Amino acid sequence: MSIKSFAARIFARRIAKKNAKWINDPLKAQEKVFLKLIKEGSRTKFGQDHNFDSIKSYSDFSKNVPIRDYEELKPYVEEVIKGKENILWPGKPAYFAKTSGTTSGAKYIPITDESIKYQIEASRNAILNYIDETGNADFVTGKMIFLQGSPELQEKNGIKLGRLSGISAHYVPNYLQKNRLPSWETNCIEDWETKVNEIVKETENEDMTVIAGIPSWVQMYFEKLNQKSGKKVGELFKNFQLFIYGGVNFEPYRAKFESLMGKRVDSIELFPASEGFFAYQNSQKEKGMLLLLDSGIFYEFVKSDEFFEEDPKRLTIKEVELGVNYVMIISTNAGLWAYNLGDTVQFISLKPYKIIVSGRIKHFISAFGEHVIGKEVEEAMRKAISVTDARINEFTVAPQIAPEGDQLPYHEWLIEFEKEPSDYQKFIKVLDQELQDQNSYYYDLKVGKVLQTLKITPIRQGGFNDYMKSLGKLGGQNKVQRLSNDRKVADALARYVAGSK
Repeated sequence: MSIKSFAARIFARRIAKKNAKWINDPLKAQEKVFLKLIKEGSRTKFGQDHNFDSIKSYSDFSKNVPIRDYEELKPYVEEVIKGKENILWPGKPAYFAKTSGTTSGAKYIPITDESIKYQIEASRNAILNYIDETGNADFVTGKMIFLQGSPELQEKNGIKLGRLSGISAHYVPNYLQKNRLPSWETNCIEDWETKVNEIVKETENEDMTVIAGIPSWVQMYFEKLNQKSGKKVGELFKNFQLFIYGGVNFEPYRAKFESLMGKRVDSIELFPASEGFFAYQNSQKEKGMLLLLDSGIFYEFVKSDEFFEEDPKRLTIKEVELGVNYVMIISTNAGLWAYNLGDTVQFISLKPYKIIVSGRIKHFISAFGEHVIGKEVEEAMRKAISVTDARINEFTVAPQIAPEGDQLPYHEWLIEFEKEPSDYQKFIKVLDQELQDQNSYYYDLKVGKVLQTLKITPIRQGGFNDYMKSLGKLGGQNKVQRLSNDRKVADALARYVAGSK
């Protein structure tokens, strides 16, 4: 064992002991975060507008601070953008993470010195937790790659501006700098295809042990490595041991990944966003991610099926239940207050508090009252892949409300296959049955002959990448919308169809 590996194991044990304190007393951890946020927030314009000086309890907070999304918080953000201080958080933010919004155009998410500290600690602790659990630290001596956005930052009224992954690149610790790839110059390339080609050149002869990124874009990197070298990724990188990912569910991609790698490696799921780092996988033996309750973020939850009611009930961590779909609401040390992140989660454990991401509150299909969510279509796809010989690159689902002729409506699955199933009908049957098993409304609509069995529209090889490129969203933190309640994405993909089944 190298000195570096030995030191990593000692450090990992120390962090594990430190984390155990708040994991074993989660309600106290959240109360401490809440009180600190209110104290700091009382020094801001937002705090003055919402009577923070009179807030003594969570009940006071929920009465004074309504749930907001970005559009509703935007007037405050615009004041911060103009360079004003003490608007959402004391002083000015250190950065703006620029993201693309579907309704608001560009979104500028404030990141403070306090919040970036927790972002970096969480990503570090996810790896240290893995080391402490498995005892495996050999990978720290090899090369690591993080597929991310450009670290080049702009400036807006004295505040640096860039993508979250690019901002994070400025905080890579010195002891990892020599191990980290790609080079700064390659990381700064904006065009994703050009960037991936350069990354392949820089890494193909290196001893890569850790690879991290959104699965769909790591997949592109693996494919290009395979094309250039003629080897499986596992043959090329014999010491490749750990895949770190976030942003989307890995399971629909797993079969394709293992085919490209030629072996199975350990993986760590992360739940980061520009708004905060919320959770990471803390066990190789169990599903789900540990919700980070001492990281400067106070959490509230609203049941998804009540969210669009006039005054939905807001719950704290002590009131949540297992298996319920919740919209996650956050208040943070970056000045986001009762902020609707847009993600939905389900708790799979309450001791400790562990979650899975189930989808987006705006991304669902309920054209016929079925309210199908992302988790359900991804689980159906996972099952279909597991019992057939199909492998997929990407997919999305949309309702077909008005099919031609006298057909019943149906769900259209637009799928880019890496390998088409030899038995299409079996594949479709498994998909449809799994969706019925998970969603009783979908089952009732099928039994009641309101909907017919789902249909598949194959998308040609590279079609989803070309679609994302046409939107200017190829690579980085961008990901394909998994499902829609309208035909916008499906219609845009029509030009990339390989043929219908």
